[in-house]
Amino acid sequence: MFFLHFLLHIFVTSADVNVNIGAHFGTKSRYEEVNPHLLADILAVNHSILRPPTTERCSPVHVSALVRHGSRYPTVNNVRAIRKLSDLLRSQRPQEGTAWRRDILEGWRMWYTDDMDGELVHKGREDMRHLARRLSLLLPSLLGEEPVRRGRVQLLSSSKHRCVSSVEAFQEGLHLQAHLSHVDYSHRVDDQLLRSFERCPGYVEGVEKNHTALAEVHKFRDGQEMDGVRTKVADKLGLPGHSLTADLLEAAFFLCSYELAIKSQHSPWCFLFDQDDAQVLEYKLDLKQYWKRAHGHAINSLSSCPLFHHIFRTLDKAGRPRRSSEASPEPASILIGHAETLLPLLALLGLYKDQAPPTADNYHAQHGRTFRTSKIVPYAANVLFVLYDCQRGPRLQLLVNETPVRFPGLWAEDAPLYRDVRAAYRHLLDGCDFHKECHGAHGGRGPNTEL
Repeated sequence: MFFLHFLLHIFVTSADVNVNIGAHFGTKSRYEEVNPHLLADILAVNHSILRPPTTERCSPVHVSALVRHGSRYPTVNNVRAIRKLSDLLRSQRPQEGTAWRRDILEGWRMWYTDDMDGELVHKGREDMRHLARRLSLLLPSLLGEEPVRRGRVQLLSSSKHRCVSSVEAFQEGLHLQAHLSHVDYSHRVDDQLLRSFERCPGYVEGVEKNHTALAEVHKFRDGQEMDGVRTKVADKLGLPGHSLTADLLEAAFFLCSYELAIKSQHSPWCFLFDQDDAQVLEYKLDLKQYWKRAHGHAINSLSSCPLFHHIFRTLDKAGRPRRSSEASPEPASILIGHAETLLPLLALLGLYKDQAPPTADNYHAQHGRTFRTSKIVPYAANVLFVLYDCQRGPRLQLLVNETPVRFPGLWAEDAPLYRDVRAAYRHLLDGCDFHKECHGAHGGRGPNTEL
């Protein structure tokens, strides 16, 4: 019997896991899915991604990095959904002809516990250490031995345990790359910057607690694409179709994503999904993030006004002329938060906004969309603002997940003049009033659905 199960396992592996569904897990994706070359060399650095103009003498003088925490355990709500799915699978007698698939899945045992609740895993600490080392190799004058040894790198994090653990692991990576044995865990918690959405009534009441704000998500969840995947997976599990709800289907998908992120292995749950299934589930995840955190409602991005202003004040300070007697600014500012921190800021900057918004009805027209959270905000996602001192004046380059991204409206250059970047965002630099947007006339009203 064991040998038969082994043969069935090989068959399922070759037949059903012939594509990489790991590229479709949304915010629960591994960073290595975005940069697969890191699977071969986790410290691989491509210096050509730094692109000041070759016609000018330029040197980097500051980097502001906004980083998502590393890989984590499921939050308590997801643990409970996983447990419910596991209990369902073990309590239901398999329908005829599908017991062999159930046999494979019964080789998995529930090992997640409520007290894990989103805490950073060992792989998550490694995510942060390796990212810190790569950035140190990429920008040694800003994050290398000298600035780290002198304690000139500013470090802020969200108060959530996974973020505090991430900022500590990031510091370990910097010290390891600088060949320093002692790590001084000096950082500051700042939820006003990194979790500003929590203190924005216009967002909390208008979107987070407003059921209608996610109408497109609910419509797609109950639509034919999701129902097709749910029916197919229920058949594979030998379950009555009605017993596998959309939430339990998502729990099975998340199980595959967690075990890939935590253990770097495909669990038996991964064998339930092919690439078509994964794309449907990824779209559902993207709909949620689009309408809850990104371009779907104006207040989503406006809730990140404090973070936007903080970054540009830091860049202003780093780029301004100084007298010889003045101390130079900090070469680097590292801010560690959440996917919910990065997405609103990226939306505020005008990035990843497709011509047609994703809705429940245009799934098939959205396959080429740029708004894919699997690529934008995996674990350890990062947004780098690299400021250069150049002959014509300061220049600014934007990198997302160690890839150059051009500022909207400034498509001609990777590193435009900083004054041109400021001009492009003048309406936000002069406006983007957090108190007005979050507590003013719009506070507590329904979301703005104009896209």
